[in-house]
Amino acid sequence: MALEGLSKGIFRSLSFLKSRRTLDEAELREMTKSLRRALQEADFNVRQTKEIVERLESRMREEEPRTGITLQTHAMNILYTELVRILGPASQFRPQNSTLLLVGLYGQGKTTTTAKLAEWYRRRHGLRVAVIEADVHRPGAFAQLSQLLEGSNIQVYGEPETKDAATIVRNGLAATASADFVIVDTAGRHELDTELVEELDAIASLAQAEERWLVIDAQVGQAAGHVASSFHQLAGVTGIVVTKLDGTARGGGALSAVAATGAPIVHIGVGEQVKDLEKFESDRFISRLLGMGDIQGLIDLAPEDLDEEEALRLTQRLMSGRFTLNDMYKQMEMMAKVGTIDKLMSFLPGGMLGGMASASKAQKEAMQANLDKYRVIMDSMTTWEKNEPAKIKVDRVRRIARGAGVREKEVRELIGQWSRSRKMMKGMGGNRRLNKQMRQMMKDGDMDFDGDSLPF
Repeated sequence: MALEGLSKGIFRSLSFLKSRRTLDEAELREMTKSLRRALQEADFNVRQTKEIVERLESRMREEEPRTGITLQTHAMNILYTELVRILGPASQFRPQNSTLLLVGLYGQGKTTTTAKLAEWYRRRHGLRVAVIEADVHRPGAFAQLSQLLEGSNIQVYGEPETKDAATIVRNGLAATASADFVIVDTAGRHELDTELVEELDAIASLAQAEERWLVIDAQVGQAAGHVASSFHQLAGVTGIVVTKLDGTARGGGALSAVAATGAPIVHIGVGEQVKDLEKFESDRFISRLLGMGDIQGLIDLAPEDLDEEEALRLTQRLMSGRFTLNDMYKQMEMMAKVGTIDKLMSFLPGGMLGGMASASKAQKEAMQANLDKYRVIMDSMTTWEKNEPAKIKVDRVRRIARGAGVREKEVRELIGQWSRSRKMMKGMGGNRRLNKQMRQMMKDGDMDFDGDSLPF
């Protein structure tokens, strides 16, 4: 998940208070010292780090934890509220009948973000979306955008041979007049030079965009604050998209620095594919960061063609322990539509599924590889074999292995995994804590922070 290093650093820091019911000053100092280090390693700026740690320390001394809550859980709840406060409230952007102008420096991912935003608002809001490619300085920008949105029913306007961005925007606005939502992608530079300023002024005057969003790479770190302020002075930035948040240790710096400018973070990019975009809501983001989960975010990942009734039926069969390999295969197909194991588990509370949601990236990659291999094996099985895996004998194991191009041992591993999963799921029926978590998951996608959903 995004900022995985920060998440681990926070858990390491709060472990100083594990199982404690009374506050010890020495342990509190060790905890805050460790937390300060974790925030700084994630590139939070010094002022915000100092503010968060001091407020946590003060509130730990002044506020009594609720009955039955450990000091560690109490500290987690305080840290949650402080981080949410720092990052600010969610944007209330409404895309209907509006124009969005994207700005930013060179290499920040504006064109890819243009495609991601177009697909996001087409799919989530059911809008007729159009995009205008006004980057006349980077060869191939129009071709890239067209390729990213190929087959999406999103109108892509551009004039690859025209070298005047204002002309393209003027013609593009006329050509896309019937769209509900228009996104204008502009050129970037390595710095805000005079030419870029003049070009943006001309485009902004033509577009009269209700929204002007800055696209900024998370790798910029704390420098994001200066960049955001500069563009805000130039274009009156109304929102920010932070890209590449999945692959950098400096994401904390980018988020905190941008938040300090006052412009809301609207979306974050968490991968290279067009679907790898999330709406940024600080409470849900921090909830995931602290291992509390974000079930509504998981629900939002579901693709348009997902059969919700079938998914519910399969989930009920899995939870009851009455499932076959055929059910497992269908469930795995649905999971593949939503995302990888790593992505899915980043939305679950850390303590769920026996702590699987808190597994390391390497462990999740190994689990993903096993799932992919198991699907190939099941593709070589007959319907009867998938419905009656317990009855598969040696000769069938041999045939399945040959058909899948795997060893017989791996076929037996799949059958063994199915058998263990059935036993585990049957045992969950009497697990009151898990049942409570599952009910909480289904209740409007919200999690409460009373400690039951925390990973300790």
